Amino acid sequence: MSERLRPRDLALLAAESPSTPMHNATVEIFDPGQSGFDYDRLVGLIEDRISFVPRYRQRIQTVPGRLANPVWVDDEHFDLAYHVRRSALPRPGSLDQLRELVARIVSRPLDRQRPLWEMYLVEGLADGQVALLSKSHEVLVDGVETVDLGQVLLDVSPEPKELGADGWRARARISPAELVVEAVRDSFSSATLVDTVRSRTSSVLRGVDTTAKRTGRVVNGLAGRRPVRDSPITGTLSQQRRFVAVRTDLASYRTVRAAHGGTVNDVILATVTGALRAWLMNRKESMGGLRQIRAVVPISVIDKELEATSLGSQIAAHFVDLPVGEASPVVRLHQVIYSFRAHKETGRAVAANRLAGIAGFAPTTFHAIGARVAAAQLRRGFHLSVTNVPGPQSPLYAAGARMVATYPVPPLLPGHALAIGVTSYDGAVYYGITADRDLLPDADLLGTCIKEALDELLDTATGARPRVPRGRKKAAPRVAGRTTRKAAPK
Repeated sequence: MSERLRPRDLALLAAESPSTPMHNATVEIFDPGQSGFDYDRLVGLIEDRISFVPRYRQRIQTVPGRLANPVWVDDEHFDLAYHVRRSALPRPGSLDQLRELVARIVSRPLDRQRPLWEMYLVEGLADGQVALLSKSHEVLVDGVETVDLGQVLLDVSPEPKELGADGWRARARISPAELVVEAVRDSFSSATLVDTVRSRTSSVLRGVDTTAKRTGRVVNGLAGRRPVRDSPITGTLSQQRRFVAVRTDLASYRTVRAAHGGTVNDVILATVTGALRAWLMNRKESMGGLRQIRAVVPISVIDKELEATSLGSQIAAHFVDLPVGEASPVVRLHQVIYSFRAHKETGRAVAANRLAGIAGFAPTTFHAIGARVAAAQLRRGFHLSVTNVPGPQSPLYAAGARMVATYPVPPLLPGHALAIGVTSYDGAVYYGITADRDLLPDADLLGTCIKEALDELLDTATGARPRVPRGRKKAAPRVAGRTTRKAAPK
Protein backbone atom coordinates (compact mmCIF):
# COMPACT_ATOMS: atom_id res chain seq x y z
CA MET A 1 0.00 0.00 0.00
CA SER A 2 1.36 3.43 -0.97
CA GLU A 3 1.95 6.24 1.52
CA ARG A 4 -0.12 9.36 1.00
CA LEU A 5 1.09 12.93 1.22
CA ARG A 6 -0.11 14.80 4.28
CA PRO A 7 -2.01 18.11 4.16
CA ARG A 8 1.07 20.12 5.10
CA ASP A 9 2.97 18.54 2.20
CA LEU A 10 0.16 19.49 -0.17
CA ALA A 11 0.22 23.04 1.20
CA LEU A 12 3.94 23.27 0.40
CA LEU A 13 3.34 22.04 -3.13
CA ALA A 14 0.47 24.49 -3.58
CA ALA A 15 2.62 27.39 -2.37
CA GLU A 16 5.30 26.65 -4.95
CA SER A 17 5.55 28.74 -8.10
CA PRO A 18 8.30 29.62 -10.61
CA SER A 19 9.23 32.57 -8.37
CA THR A 20 9.13 30.56 -5.12
CA PRO A 21 10.65 27.09 -5.59
CA MET A 22 10.22 25.28 -2.28
CA HIS A 23 13.49 23.42 -1.96
CA ASN A 24 16.33 23.59 0.53
CA ALA A 25 19.94 23.57 -0.52
CA THR A 26 23.37 23.29 1.06
CA VAL A 27 26.78 23.95 -0.43
CA GLU A 28 29.68 22.13 1.20
CA ILE A 29 33.35 22.54 0.34
CA PHE A 30 35.72 19.56 0.58
CA ASP A 31 39.46 19.11 0.54
CA PRO A 32 39.96 15.80 -1.31
CA GLY A 33 43.51 15.35 -0.02
CA GLN A 34 44.62 11.83 -0.94
CA SER A 35 41.09 10.43 -1.02
CA GLY A 36 40.58 10.85 -4.75
CA PHE A 37 37.13 12.32 -4.16
CA ASP A 38 35.62 12.96 -7.59
CA TYR A 39 32.35 12.46 -9.46
CA ASP A 40 32.68 8.68 -9.66
CA ARG A 41 33.47 8.42 -5.94
CA LEU A 42 30.43 10.58 -5.17
CA VAL A 43 28.11 8.43 -7.27
CA GLY A 44 29.47 5.32 -5.60
CA LEU A 45 28.95 6.85 -2.16
CA ILE A 46 25.33 7.72 -2.94
CA GLU A 47 24.66 4.26 -4.36
CA ASP A 48 26.03 2.85 -1.12
CA ARG A 49 23.93 5.07 1.20
CA ILE A 50 20.69 5.91 -0.63
CA SER A 51 18.93 2.86 0.78
CA PHE A 52 18.78 4.72 4.12
CA VAL A 53 16.56 7.37 2.51
CA PRO A 54 14.23 5.34 0.24
CA ARG A 55 12.07 8.37 -0.54
CA TYR A 56 14.93 9.74 -2.64
CA ARG A 57 13.99 7.05 -5.19
CA GLN A 58 10.28 7.88 -5.13
CA ARG A 59 8.13 10.40 -6.97
CA ILE A 60 4.69 11.90 -6.40
CA GLN A 61 1.73 10.23 -8.14
CA THR A 62 -1.66 11.95 -8.24
CA VAL A 63 -4.91 9.99 -7.83
CA PRO A 64 -7.44 10.11 -10.71
CA GLY A 65 -10.31 12.42 -9.93
CA ARG A 66 -8.47 13.68 -6.82
CA LEU A 67 -10.38 11.11 -4.80
CA ALA A 68 -7.60 11.18 -2.22
CA ASN A 69 -4.27 12.84 -1.58
CA PRO A 70 -1.38 11.96 -3.94
CA VAL A 71 0.87 9.04 -3.02
CA TRP A 72 4.60 8.30 -2.99
CA VAL A 73 5.52 5.62 -5.55
CA ASP A 74 8.83 4.14 -6.66
CA ASP A 75 10.24 5.83 -9.75
CA GLU A 76 10.39 2.99 -12.26
CA HIS A 77 12.76 5.07 -14.41
CA PHE A 78 15.02 6.16 -11.56
CA ASP A 79 18.34 7.34 -12.99
CA LEU A 80 21.02 8.29 -10.49
CA ALA A 81 23.06 10.01 -13.21
CA TYR A 82 20.15 12.43 -13.76
CA HIS A 83 20.13 13.48 -10.12
CA VAL A 84 23.91 13.56 -9.51
CA ARG A 85 25.45 16.08 -11.88
CA ARG A 86 28.86 17.46 -12.61
CA SER A 87 29.86 21.10 -12.96
CA ALA A 88 33.07 23.11 -12.86
CA LEU A 89 34.47 26.60 -12.43
CA PRO A 90 37.34 28.04 -14.46
CA ARG A 91 40.46 27.25 -12.44
CA PRO A 92 41.24 28.52 -9.91
CA GLY A 93 37.61 29.05 -9.00
CA SER A 94 36.83 31.60 -6.30
CA LEU A 95 34.12 31.65 -3.66
CA ASP A 96 32.41 34.50 -5.52
CA GLN A 97 32.23 32.39 -8.69
CA LEU A 98 30.87 29.48 -6.68
CA ARG A 99 28.22 31.73 -5.13
CA GLU A 100 27.06 32.85 -8.57
CA LEU A 101 26.78 29.27 -9.76
CA VAL A 102 24.85 28.28 -6.64
CA ALA A 103 22.44 31.20 -7.10
CA ARG A 104 21.64 30.11 -10.67
CA ILE A 105 21.13 26.46 -9.76
CA VAL A 106 18.85 27.10 -6.77
CA SER A 107 16.72 29.46 -8.86
CA ARG A 108 15.43 26.52 -10.90
CA PRO A 109 12.47 24.46 -9.60
CA LEU A 110 12.78 20.68 -9.36
CA ASP A 111 11.04 18.37 -11.84
CA ARG A 112 7.91 16.99 -10.16
CA GLN A 113 7.83 14.00 -12.50
CA ARG A 114 10.99 12.65 -10.84
CA PRO A 115 12.28 12.24 -7.28
CA LEU A 116 12.55 15.76 -5.90
CA TRP A 117 16.28 16.22 -5.42
CA GLU A 118 19.51 17.05 -7.26
CA MET A 119 23.18 17.08 -6.33
CA TYR A 120 26.07 18.82 -8.10
CA LEU A 121 29.77 18.15 -7.75
CA VAL A 122 31.54 21.42 -8.58
CA GLU A 123 35.19 21.05 -9.54
CA GLY A 124 37.86 23.64 -10.28
CA LEU A 125 37.98 25.48 -6.93
CA ALA A 126 41.24 26.97 -5.75
CA ASP A 127 43.70 24.73 -3.88
CA GLY A 128 42.24 21.62 -5.50
CA GLN A 129 39.03 21.83 -3.47
CA VAL A 130 35.61 20.69 -4.70
CA ALA A 131 32.11 21.76 -3.70
CA LEU A 132 29.00 19.67 -3.25
CA LEU A 133 25.70 21.46 -3.84
CA SER A 134 22.59 19.51 -2.88
CA LYS A 135 18.99 20.60 -3.07
CA SER A 136 15.89 18.71 -1.91
CA HIS A 137 12.23 19.67 -1.99
CA GLU A 138 10.67 20.53 1.36
CA VAL A 139 8.07 17.75 1.02
CA LEU A 140 10.87 15.21 0.71
CA VAL A 141 12.56 15.83 4.07
CA ASP A 142 10.29 15.83 7.11
CA GLY A 143 12.75 14.74 9.80
CA VAL A 144 10.50 11.85 10.78
CA GLU A 145 10.13 9.49 7.83
CA THR A 146 13.01 10.93 5.81
CA VAL A 147 16.19 12.80 6.69
CA ASP A 148 18.28 14.74 4.22
CA LEU A 149 20.52 12.70 1.93
CA GLY A 150 23.49 14.80 3.02
CA GLN A 151 23.06 13.44 6.53
CA VAL A 152 23.86 9.87 5.49
CA LEU A 153 26.77 10.77 3.19
CA LEU A 154 29.00 12.18 5.92
CA ASP A 155 31.27 10.17 8.21
CA VAL A 156 33.08 11.16 11.41
CA SER A 157 36.39 9.69 10.23
CA PRO A 158 38.37 9.69 6.97
CA GLU A 159 37.86 5.94 6.63
CA PRO A 160 34.45 5.58 4.90
CA LYS A 161 32.20 2.74 5.94
CA GLU A 162 31.47 0.46 3.01
CA LEU A 163 27.83 -0.54 3.45
CA GLY A 164 27.21 -2.01 0.01
CA ALA A 165 24.48 -1.20 -2.50
CA ASP A 166 21.10 -2.74 -1.73
CA GLY A 167 20.26 -4.05 -5.21
CA TRP A 168 17.13 -1.91 -5.29
CA ARG A 169 14.45 -2.43 -7.89
CA ALA A 170 11.35 -0.31 -8.27
CA ARG A 171 8.09 -1.88 -7.22
CA ALA A 172 5.61 -2.55 -10.00
CA ARG A 173 3.91 0.56 -11.35
CA ILE A 174 0.52 1.27 -9.78
CA SER A 175 -2.18 1.60 -12.43
CA PRO A 176 -4.81 4.37 -12.33
CA ALA A 177 -7.46 1.76 -11.52
CA GLU A 178 -5.44 0.52 -8.54
CA LEU A 179 -5.01 4.07 -7.30
CA VAL A 180 -8.77 4.57 -7.43
CA VAL A 181 -9.40 1.30 -5.59
CA GLU A 182 -6.91 2.31 -2.88
CA ALA A 183 -8.55 5.74 -2.62
CA VAL A 184 -12.01 4.20 -2.18
CA ARG A 185 -10.73 1.75 0.40
CA ASP A 186 -8.88 4.48 2.26
CA SER A 187 -11.95 6.69 2.24
CA PHE A 188 -13.34 4.47 5.00
CA SER A 189 -10.33 5.34 7.11
CA SER A 190 -11.15 8.31 9.34
CA ALA A 191 -7.54 9.55 9.26
CA THR A 192 -7.40 9.55 5.46
CA LEU A 193 -10.81 11.19 5.24
CA VAL A 194 -9.74 13.95 7.61
CA ASP A 195 -6.51 14.49 5.66
CA THR A 196 -8.37 14.75 2.37
CA VAL A 197 -10.95 17.18 3.79
CA ARG A 198 -8.17 19.27 5.31
CA SER A 199 -6.23 19.44 2.07
CA ARG A 200 -9.32 20.41 0.07
CA THR A 201 -10.33 22.98 2.67
CA SER A 202 -6.82 24.44 2.59
CA SER A 203 -7.04 24.62 -1.20
CA VAL A 204 -10.32 26.54 -1.00
CA LEU A 205 -8.90 28.93 1.60
CA ARG A 206 -5.81 29.55 -0.52
CA GLY A 207 -8.09 30.30 -3.48
CA VAL A 208 -10.08 32.80 -1.42
CA ASP A 209 -6.89 34.39 -0.14
CA THR A 210 -5.51 34.70 -3.68
CA THR A 211 -8.76 36.24 -4.91
CA ALA A 212 -8.71 38.75 -2.06
CA LYS A 213 -5.15 39.76 -2.89
CA ARG A 214 -6.01 40.21 -6.56
CA THR A 215 -9.05 42.30 -5.63
CA GLY A 216 -6.88 44.43 -3.38
CA ARG A 217 -4.41 45.05 -6.20
CA VAL A 218 -7.24 46.10 -8.54
CA VAL A 219 -8.65 48.53 -5.95
CA ASN A 220 -5.19 49.97 -5.32
CA GLY A 221 -4.69 50.39 -9.04
CA LEU A 222 -8.02 52.19 -9.54
CA ALA A 223 -7.30 54.46 -6.59
CA GLY A 224 -3.78 55.21 -7.83
CA ARG A 225 -2.20 53.58 -4.78
CA ARG A 226 0.71 51.17 -4.80
CA PRO A 227 0.58 48.02 -2.65
CA VAL A 228 1.97 48.67 0.81
CA ARG A 229 5.34 47.04 1.48
CA ASP A 230 5.76 45.81 5.03
CA SER A 231 9.51 46.34 4.99
CA PRO A 232 12.46 46.83 2.62
CA ILE A 233 12.91 43.04 2.51
CA THR A 234 9.44 42.15 1.26
CA GLY A 235 7.87 42.45 -2.17
CA THR A 236 6.98 40.59 -5.35
CA LEU A 237 9.73 38.07 -6.09
CA SER A 238 11.46 37.44 -9.38
CA GLN A 239 12.52 33.98 -10.57
CA GLN A 240 16.21 34.58 -9.86
CA ARG A 241 18.25 34.54 -6.68
CA ARG A 242 21.42 35.89 -5.15
CA PHE A 243 23.50 33.91 -2.67
CA VAL A 244 25.95 35.32 -0.13
CA ALA A 245 28.34 33.18 1.93
CA VAL A 246 30.11 34.44 5.06
CA ARG A 247 32.54 32.61 7.35
CA THR A 248 33.23 33.78 10.92
CA ASP A 249 35.00 32.26 13.94
CA LEU A 250 32.96 30.52 16.64
CA ALA A 251 35.44 31.77 19.25
CA SER A 252 34.28 35.35 18.63
CA TYR A 253 30.70 34.51 19.63
CA ARG A 254 31.88 32.69 22.73
CA THR A 255 33.91 35.75 23.74
CA VAL A 256 30.83 37.97 23.47
CA ARG A 257 28.73 35.42 25.35
CA ALA A 258 31.28 35.24 28.17
CA ALA A 259 31.23 39.02 28.53
CA HIS A 260 27.52 39.75 28.21
CA GLY A 261 25.69 36.48 28.92
CA GLY A 262 23.11 34.66 26.84
CA THR A 263 23.95 31.92 24.39
CA VAL A 264 25.84 31.66 21.13
CA ASN A 265 22.45 31.65 19.38
CA ASP A 266 21.62 34.99 21.05
CA VAL A 267 24.92 36.47 19.89
CA ILE A 268 24.33 35.24 16.34
CA LEU A 269 20.88 36.85 16.23
CA ALA A 270 22.30 40.07 17.68
CA THR A 271 24.93 39.96 14.92
CA VAL A 272 22.21 39.53 12.31
CA THR A 273 20.34 42.46 13.84
CA GLY A 274 23.38 44.71 13.73
CA ALA A 275 24.12 43.68 10.15
CA LEU A 276 20.55 44.44 9.06
CA ARG A 277 20.73 47.84 10.74
CA ALA A 278 24.00 48.79 9.03
CA TRP A 279 22.78 47.44 5.68
CA LEU A 280 19.52 49.38 5.86
CA MET A 281 21.35 52.57 6.81
CA ASN A 282 23.73 52.10 3.87
CA ARG A 283 20.65 51.85 1.66
CA LYS A 284 19.50 55.16 3.18
CA GLU A 285 16.34 53.55 4.50
CA SER A 286 14.48 55.69 7.02
CA MET A 287 15.09 54.19 10.47
CA GLY A 288 12.53 56.49 12.06
CA GLY A 289 9.56 54.27 11.27
CA LEU A 290 11.47 51.00 11.04
CA ARG A 291 12.34 50.08 14.59
CA GLN A 292 12.07 46.31 14.38
CA ILE A 293 12.15 43.47 11.88
CA ARG A 294 9.99 40.54 12.88
CA ALA A 295 11.78 37.23 12.39
CA VAL A 296 10.70 33.63 12.76
CA VAL A 297 13.45 31.49 14.26
CA PRO A 298 12.90 27.70 14.26
CA ILE A 299 14.22 26.38 17.57
CA SER A 300 14.75 22.99 19.16
CA VAL A 301 12.35 21.85 21.85
CA ILE A 302 12.35 18.68 23.86
CA ASP A 303 9.56 16.67 25.45
CA LYS A 304 11.14 13.25 25.23
CA GLU A 305 14.53 11.72 24.50
CA LEU A 306 15.56 13.50 21.32
CA GLU A 307 16.57 11.35 18.39
CA ALA A 308 17.94 12.42 15.03
CA THR A 309 15.11 10.60 13.26
CA SER A 310 12.41 12.53 15.14
CA LEU A 311 13.55 16.09 14.48
CA GLY A 312 10.34 16.83 12.58
CA SER A 313 8.36 16.83 15.82
CA GLN A 314 11.05 18.54 17.90
CA ILE A 315 11.31 21.93 16.18
CA ALA A 316 8.96 24.84 16.82
CA ALA A 317 8.66 28.42 15.61
CA HIS A 318 9.78 31.28 17.83
CA PHE A 319 9.06 34.87 16.86
CA VAL A 320 11.48 37.62 17.79
CA ASP A 321 11.46 41.32 16.94
CA LEU A 322 15.01 42.18 15.90
CA PRO A 323 15.67 45.71 17.23
CA VAL A 324 17.28 47.24 14.13
CA GLY A 325 16.37 50.73 15.36
CA GLU A 326 18.58 50.38 18.45
CA ALA A 327 22.02 51.98 18.10
CA SER A 328 23.79 50.18 20.95
CA PRO A 329 25.06 46.67 20.07
CA VAL A 330 24.95 45.61 23.74
CA VAL A 331 21.35 46.75 24.17
CA ARG A 332 20.43 44.90 20.97
CA LEU A 333 22.03 41.75 22.36
CA HIS A 334 20.19 41.98 25.68
CA GLN A 335 16.87 42.54 23.93
CA VAL A 336 17.45 39.34 21.96
CA ILE A 337 18.44 37.50 25.15
CA TYR A 338 15.26 38.67 26.84
CA SER A 339 13.16 37.45 23.90
CA PHE A 340 14.49 33.90 24.27
CA ARG A 341 14.52 33.83 28.08
CA ALA A 342 10.90 32.66 28.36
CA HIS A 343 11.61 29.74 26.06
CA LYS A 344 14.65 28.69 28.07
CA GLU A 345 12.72 28.88 31.34
CA THR A 346 10.17 26.33 30.12
CA GLY A 347 12.87 23.67 30.42
CA ARG A 348 12.09 22.43 26.89
CA ALA A 349 15.02 24.12 25.18
CA VAL A 350 17.67 21.84 23.74
CA ALA A 351 21.27 22.77 24.50
CA ALA A 352 23.31 23.34 21.35
CA ASN A 353 26.03 20.91 22.39
CA ARG A 354 23.46 18.18 22.99
CA LEU A 355 21.78 18.69 19.63
CA ALA A 356 25.10 18.71 17.79
CA GLY A 357 26.20 15.62 19.67
CA ILE A 358 23.32 13.40 18.57
CA ALA A 359 24.65 10.37 16.73
CA GLY A 360 24.06 10.80 13.02
CA PHE A 361 22.87 14.41 13.33
CA ALA A 362 23.60 16.69 10.38
CA PRO A 363 22.62 20.35 10.04
CA THR A 364 21.10 19.78 6.59
CA THR A 365 18.08 17.98 8.07
CA PHE A 366 17.54 20.65 10.71
CA HIS A 367 17.63 23.40 8.06
CA ALA A 368 15.10 21.48 5.98
CA ILE A 369 12.70 21.16 8.94
CA GLY A 370 13.28 24.79 9.86
CA ALA A 371 12.16 25.85 6.39
CA ARG A 372 8.98 23.77 6.76
CA VAL A 373 8.28 25.34 10.14
CA ALA A 374 8.73 28.86 8.73
CA ALA A 375 6.45 28.12 5.77
CA ALA A 376 3.73 26.85 8.11
CA GLN A 377 3.82 30.19 10.00
CA LEU A 378 3.52 32.39 6.92
CA ARG A 379 0.01 33.59 7.77
CA ARG A 380 1.14 34.86 11.17
CA GLY A 381 3.12 37.62 9.53
CA PHE A 382 6.88 38.12 9.68
CA HIS A 383 9.58 39.67 7.51
CA LEU A 384 12.48 37.24 7.78
CA SER A 385 13.32 33.63 8.63
CA VAL A 386 16.60 32.86 10.39
CA THR A 387 17.55 29.21 10.90
CA ASN A 388 20.57 28.66 13.13
CA VAL A 389 21.86 25.10 13.45
CA PRO A 390 24.63 24.02 15.86
CA GLY A 391 26.69 21.51 13.94
CA PRO A 392 29.48 19.19 15.13
CA GLN A 393 32.72 20.78 16.26
CA SER A 394 34.91 18.05 14.80
CA PRO A 395 35.62 17.36 11.12
CA LEU A 396 33.25 15.37 8.91
CA TYR A 397 34.21 13.46 5.76
CA ALA A 398 32.64 12.25 2.54
CA ALA A 399 34.40 9.29 0.93
CA GLY A 400 37.55 10.29 2.82
CA ALA A 401 37.48 13.95 1.76
CA ARG A 402 37.39 16.42 4.65
CA MET A 403 34.56 18.96 4.72
CA VAL A 404 36.14 22.36 5.32
CA ALA A 405 33.06 24.59 5.00
CA THR A 406 29.28 24.27 4.88
CA TYR A 407 26.86 27.02 3.88
CA PRO A 408 23.07 26.63 4.07
CA VAL A 409 21.03 28.01 1.16
CA PRO A 410 17.57 28.70 2.63
CA PRO A 411 14.55 29.08 0.32
CA LEU A 412 12.57 32.31 -0.04
CA LEU A 413 8.94 32.32 1.00
CA PRO A 414 6.31 34.12 -1.09
CA GLY A 415 6.75 37.86 -0.69
CA HIS A 416 9.95 37.46 1.35
CA ALA A 417 13.05 38.73 -0.43
CA LEU A 418 15.55 37.58 2.18
CA ALA A 419 16.27 34.43 4.21
CA ILE A 420 19.26 33.63 6.42
CA GLY A 421 20.66 30.24 7.41
CA VAL A 422 23.48 29.75 9.90
CA THR A 423 25.53 26.63 10.63
CA SER A 424 28.31 26.27 13.19
CA TYR A 425 30.85 23.59 12.31
CA ASP A 426 34.39 22.71 13.36
CA GLY A 427 35.22 26.01 15.05
CA ALA A 428 33.50 28.32 12.58
CA VAL A 429 30.07 29.86 12.00
CA TYR A 430 28.88 29.88 8.39
CA TYR A 431 26.15 32.21 7.10
CA GLY A 432 24.19 31.46 3.95
CA ILE A 433 22.07 34.38 2.75
CA THR A 434 19.50 33.93 -0.01
CA ALA A 435 18.05 37.07 -1.59
CA ASP A 436 15.85 37.96 -4.53
CA ARG A 437 18.07 39.07 -7.39
CA ASP A 438 15.92 42.04 -8.44
CA LEU A 439 14.62 43.29 -5.09
CA LEU A 440 17.97 43.14 -3.26
CA PRO A 441 20.77 43.85 -5.75
CA ASP A 442 23.04 44.90 -2.86
CA ALA A 443 22.77 41.63 -0.92
CA ASP A 444 26.57 41.25 -0.99
CA LEU A 445 26.80 44.30 1.25
CA LEU A 446 24.78 42.47 3.90
CA GLY A 447 27.52 39.83 4.03
CA THR A 448 30.10 42.54 4.76
CA CYS A 449 27.82 43.97 7.43
CA ILE A 450 27.67 40.57 9.17
CA LYS A 451 31.41 40.67 9.83
CA GLU A 452 31.32 44.32 10.88
CA ALA A 453 28.42 43.70 13.30
CA LEU A 454 30.34 40.85 14.92
CA ASP A 455 33.44 43.04 15.24
CA GLU A 456 31.29 45.70 16.89
CA LEU A 457 30.10 43.20 19.50
CA LEU A 458 33.66 41.99 20.05
CA ASP A 459 34.80 45.53 20.73
CA THR A 460 32.23 45.81 23.53
CA ALA A 461 33.32 42.46 24.97
CA THR A 462 36.95 43.47 25.22
CA GLY A 463 36.29 46.14 27.85
CA ALA A 464 33.16 44.62 29.41
CA ARG A 465 33.19 43.68 33.04
CA PRO A 466 32.75 39.94 33.72
CA ARG A 467 29.33 38.72 34.69
CA VAL A 468 28.53 38.31 38.35
CA PRO A 469 28.43 34.63 39.42
CA ARG A 470 25.06 33.27 40.42
CA GLY A 471 24.04 34.04 43.98
CA ARG A 472 25.75 37.45 44.13
CA LYS A 473 23.97 40.75 43.68
CA LYS A 474 25.36 43.68 41.85
CA ALA A 475 23.89 46.73 40.17
CA ALA A 476 23.22 46.38 36.46
CA PRO A 477 25.99 47.94 34.33
CA ARG A 478 25.48 51.20 32.50
CA VAL A 479 25.91 51.14 28.72
CA ALA A 480 25.76 54.28 26.59
CA GLY A 481 23.76 56.08 29.24
CA ARG A 482 21.21 53.29 29.63
CA THR A 483 20.62 50.55 32.12
CA THR A 484 20.76 47.21 30.37
CA ARG A 485 18.67 44.22 31.33
CA LYS A 486 20.28 41.63 33.50
CA ALA A 487 21.94 39.00 31.35
CA ALA A 488 20.16 35.67 31.09
CA PRO A 489 21.95 32.73 32.71
CA LYS A 490 23.67 30.21 30.54
